[in-house]
Amino acid sequence: MRPFELTAPATVADALEESGTFLAGGTTLVDLMKLDVLTPQRVLDINGLPLHGIDTADGLRIGALERMADIAAHPGVYPVISRALLLSASQQIRTMASIGGNLLQRTRCTYFRDVTMPCNRRDPGSGCPAISGANRMHAVLGTSDACVATHASDLAVALVALDAELRLAGPEGERTIKLTDFYRLPGETPEVEHDLRPGELITEVVVPRLDWAARSTYVKVRDRQSYEFALCSAAVAVDVRDGLVADARVAVGGVATVPWRLEAVEAALRGKPVTEESFTEAASIATEGAKPLADNGFKLSLLPRTIVRALLEVTEGSR
Repeated sequence: MRPFELTAPATVADALEESGTFLAGGTTLVDLMKLDVLTPQRVLDINGLPLHGIDTADGLRIGALERMADIAAHPGVYPVISRALLLSASQQIRTMASIGGNLLQRTRCTYFRDVTMPCNRRDPGSGCPAISGANRMHAVLGTSDACVATHASDLAVALVALDAELRLAGPEGERTIKLTDFYRLPGETPEVEHDLRPGELITEVVVPRLDWAARSTYVKVRDRQSYEFALCSAAVAVDVRDGLVADARVAVGGVATVPWRLEAVEAALRGKPVTEESFTEAASIATEGAKPLADNGFKLSLLPRTIVRALLEVTEGSR
């Protein structure tokens, strides 16, 4: 780790006036600084800022500095969010990591984290060795010739499914953006991963009220049961009425370069009976547009099976 200056602004306004890299839980930033992937000259410790609180009075509002473990344990949080958090990382990391930091975490692609290797996200124009190299964990959806790295956050998948928004504060004032619009596909500029502008700070996560999201879950398929990133995951919420799917939300992770909302699958579920057969038929279109690599073609069959598993889990008792 290289030398850096550390300061602790007392207010949001102070933080926005200073120049540097924001530090919250540090569970991503410190790791990458140790690897020399990130080498900030100045780090701003924002843990003293008033960006806390969980409000479930009408929908869900979460301060950006709330810790993952506290959110998961809160009784008013939608099940899909709690489960996504509890299946993330380890208890120690969940106790430290902030929700804002979780949404901004960088890819776990081994080429990105190895500074001796080329990587277009870390060094634009240097190449993407994962395309022809070790790519079992990489994306099959939303990829480009410049990058095939998956997005790492479980929480982001659940929030995308629920139409969450981010409140941002920056030098030009405050703004709100939908999480689905916040993340950017790699295209020819994979180093631009999101729409956070220079000097901006996530202040709050807002999830609109969705009463039937009480019937929701998050299924994560991985190589081991703890402290492992997803090979494939599915966040689902289902509104069941008279044995039919009145509405549904489906988003997936571990298979795409961004948290991947499957609106076509949602549309295919609406009006259909709550059966494994109808779930399987709807999930079969989840891989449209997928581009598998040499080692990750198994995700084309794993993805629909994971969606069906999540749908069966969340509708148990309604079939």
